[in-house]
Amino acid sequence: MQQRSRVLGGTLAGVLAAAGLAALAPWPSEAAPPGEKTVTATLFERKYVDVAKACTDQLGPAGYGYVEVSPASEHIQGDQWWTSYQPVSYKIAGRLGDRDAFASMVSACHRAGVKVIADAVINHMAAGSGTGTGGTQYAKYNYPGFYQDWDFHGCRKSISDYTDRDDVQNCELVGLADLDTGSDYVRTTIAKYLDDLRSLGVDGFRIDAAKHISATDIAAVKGKMRDPGYWVQEVIYGAGEAVRPDEYTGIGDVDEFRYGSHLKSAFQGGNIAQLKSVADGKLASDKARTFVDNWDTERNGSTLTYKDGAAYTLANVFMLASPYGSPNVYSGYAWSDKDAGPPSGSDGWTDEHAKREITGMVGFRNAVGSAPLSDWWDNGGSALAFARSGKGFVAVNGGDGQIDRTFSTSLPAGTYCNVVKAAPDNCAGNTVTVGDDGKAQLTVPAKSAVALHIAR
Repeated sequence: MQQRSRVLGGTLAGVLAAAGLAALAPWPSEAAPPGEKTVTATLFERKYVDVAKACTDQLGPAGYGYVEVSPASEHIQGDQWWTSYQPVSYKIAGRLGDRDAFASMVSACHRAGVKVIADAVINHMAAGSGTGTGGTQYAKYNYPGFYQDWDFHGCRKSISDYTDRDDVQNCELVGLADLDTGSDYVRTTIAKYLDDLRSLGVDGFRIDAAKHISATDIAAVKGKMRDPGYWVQEVIYGAGEAVRPDEYTGIGDVDEFRYGSHLKSAFQGGNIAQLKSVADGKLASDKARTFVDNWDTERNGSTLTYKDGAAYTLANVFMLASPYGSPNVYSGYAWSDKDAGPPSGSDGWTDEHAKREITGMVGFRNAVGSAPLSDWWDNGGSALAFARSGKGFVAVNGGDGQIDRTFSTSLPAGTYCNVVKAAPDNCAGNTVTVGDDGKAQLTVPAKSAVALHIAR
């Protein structure tokens, strides 16, 4: 690793002046989103002005605690979604909006009671050369005001062996210029960028491609920040691979990719009863961020997607009802071309975050809090039910026929709304009566669910 001292370039100093340099110091551990509202909505590739509106009109009223937004950095030009993940500078000057739009979005979300997680691309810079979305002239290994050739790892070839830690963390992910995150200058520069986003009100970060950065380096970057906030890291599990997700749990949450794969197997295989053991073989619940899918997995086929219709919705219902992990609801856009970028207007978005089944279950999650799972029932295949002891109850029917039976709900006697069907201000036609014994006679239609909680 080359060590060089230098004065910060004018671009870096100008963009990050407010951030300052914090000394290495311990930080408070936050292994799950802090607060009572722990559900995140990822609004993939949404313009910041539209995220602001979604926070005000949808996310805040539904009770989401967090919104995750796509990268706030200048990137290569192009219509494809992945251009956002090839930064050329740390200026907020991408297709999703400029610095003012980003700051306004954060303020609007905070007014709506929603905290903001920024997707941070800090493993690499762009490949190739050209002019960025903010006008920066760049070439591979030369990003004016930020990085030059010696700021990158010496391995100048693409990763080829995932059983070799050095290859995974020091070579290039699909040819992208791999930052030498062992360098103090690189660590400082990244920390200043993240501190700058914090100065705009960002509450935490998703660290993109964290698997390709050593846990030691990520911890060092976090330690240089003034107040790093909540962190979640993208570390994809692979059998037999050298880098493991649990290496990163001392830094913050980790995205649990095995969870989404398990849901796909269960719902597509017609055996959701197996989800009784959904936590087995995965990260500890207080370290895992769960999701049904994200923009990578919906394209590589490893999880369910919006194209799976009712199964996809029911998988989200289960995720939000289950006590395992911290749930992240993914909301993207319809696509046929895997490379296609986001819609230019209001049409084409899936709006999963705003669907009644999902928003009802966000309220469920908030109402049941940390209540333990109890009263599990399944039919050995396509249907299951369980309670969140004394606070909530859910039944999920992934089969082709309706289910009629009496369930133990654990709930106090009374009349409850079925929140996967009821409008927020009107339960008419969607009520369930629970008797003094905590039991309820229910009809659960095919490919549907019933969910009750004490707040409604």
